[in-house]
Amino acid sequence: MAFVVLIVVLALFWLVTGVRVVQQYERGVVFRLGRVRARARQPGLTLLIPVVDRMRKVNVQVVTMPVPAQEGITKDNVSVSVDAVLYFRVVEPIKATVDVQNYGFAMLQVAQTSLRSIIGKSELDDLLSGREQLHRGLEIMLESPATGWGVHIDRVEIKDVTLPETMKRSMARQAEADRERRARIITADGEFQAASKLAEAATTMERTPAAMQLRLLQTVVEVAAEKNSTLVLPFPVELLRFFEGAAAKAYAAAPDSPADD
Repeated sequence: MAFVVLIVVLALFWLVTGVRVVQQYERGVVFRLGRVRARARQPGLTLLIPVVDRMRKVNVQVVTMPVPAQEGITKDNVSVSVDAVLYFRVVEPIKATVDVQNYGFAMLQVAQTSLRSIIGKSELDDLLSGREQLHRGLEIMLESPATGWGVHIDRVEIKDVTLPETMKRSMARQAEADRERRARIITADGEFQAASKLAEAATTMERTPAAMQLRLLQTVVEVAAEKNSTLVLPFPVELLRFFEGAAAKAYAAAPDSPADD
């Protein structure tokens, strides 16, 4: 009877101390007498040998790690402050537990060093507008040590670039000068097109003198529509001669004209 009780007590002790639950987002790394087992325990219920086995749970979710702002001088000698964000996850729990003491702290230090290196190798325009290439460069620099630690880099991105106030004012003046240059080019191009059309119109009117008279009358109508100005109308000499000739013909054709007497 005592033997049976002893067996039951040992079984209860084994169940209490040897049964562990591994969550879906975790993996269990088991050490047996100080030596790591070849395979990590999968999610679910797992059994350990009391006193002999020790298990360390490793989170395999994607970790979002902000990289503090790093100050540096770009390739074109501009002082900037750049911060980033790093996304990574553990793909080999045994390496992440055994080969590195604290993989999170190690990834943070490597990310800071790589970010400072990227700042020194890049120009200011690349940091402001060509970030995709810099993101790929950062990922390549982080991938080499991370692979040896059982960590996979999902993505790394530059969040913000802080510039000195003097540089901001210089960039504002440069943008303003560029906009003014484009405005002048557009205005000059419009004047050139207008002058070309006016030259074509003048050539057409030169071939057809009546078109000039029609254009003059159209201008008079447009000006007279306002009714707020004095209109001085030049009268063509050809029109006076036309009226003079028409009056002479009418006078000569009249029955009581002196020519008939």
